[in-house]
Amino acid sequence: MQLATVRFAAGTAAAARIDDSWHELGAPDLSALLASGADCRPGAPIDGAVPVLPLPRPEKVVCCGLNYGDHISETGRAEPSHPTLFAKYADTLIGPGSDITVPAGLQVDWEAELAVVVGRELRNATVLEAEDGIAGYTVANDISIRDWQCRTPQWFQGKAWDATTPLGPVVVTPEELDPVAGIEVICRVNGLERQHGNTKTLVFDCATLLSYISTFTVLRPGDVVLTGTPGGVGMAMDPPTYLDDGDVVETEIPGIGTLTNTVRFR
Repeated sequence: MQLATVRFAAGTAAAARIDDSWHELGAPDLSALLASGADCRPGAPIDGAVPVLPLPRPEKVVCCGLNYGDHISETGRAEPSHPTLFAKYADTLIGPGSDITVPAGLQVDWEAELAVVVGRELRNATVLEAEDGIAGYTVANDISIRDWQCRTPQWFQGKAWDATTPLGPVVVTPEELDPVAGIEVICRVNGLERQHGNTKTLVFDCATLLSYISTFTVLRPGDVVLTGTPGGVGMAMDPPTYLDDGDVVETEIPGIGTLTNTVRFR
């Protein structure tokens, strides 16, 4: 099933896609729906519904770096024995069609990712419990400000810029996708393919990440975990290549959808 937060004439609503129509789910957005614990029982169809940022208020956004073999190789690092984690804030998230707005002169890089949405509280969860606690999957791009990221060994300051992390357009429930079997993760810049990876090559799969994270911080419904990016980032190119004003970034995961966002320098 496809879930989304949609905008329409009267405001926003959590919605489920049935055939070619969006149907309301009794909450103003997916963050509210997941927090409430209510069942996804579709109601009346919504006229003129357009998907927006699906999860506007996650309590936690946790990200894993260095989680694809080819990306680890292009950075010159050894394969990690434990997940390499950092955090973002909800302020970083933007939806489909929104601009990635940053000051001019920064080294702005793309990182297409599969994101996992938490569906129930996970605290010290086993891998099986974590797998059972997945509400669904969506598309993300961990747009990174490389010159700030590389200022110190800690990445946070290059990863948490406001309004720089596209997420969406929909959340697809687990019965429709199996990242362990493999789904493609693709990034295009101005129509040119820059990344094309597959989740079957993840070092730490989705359930393993959620289980690991839940051992030190509780994960709650509506939290989001980004699972890492495949090879092909701009920083690793020769010469390094970064996003410019007006560049169009498309982030696609077949079976979920495509995010299209434009870079705007201010």
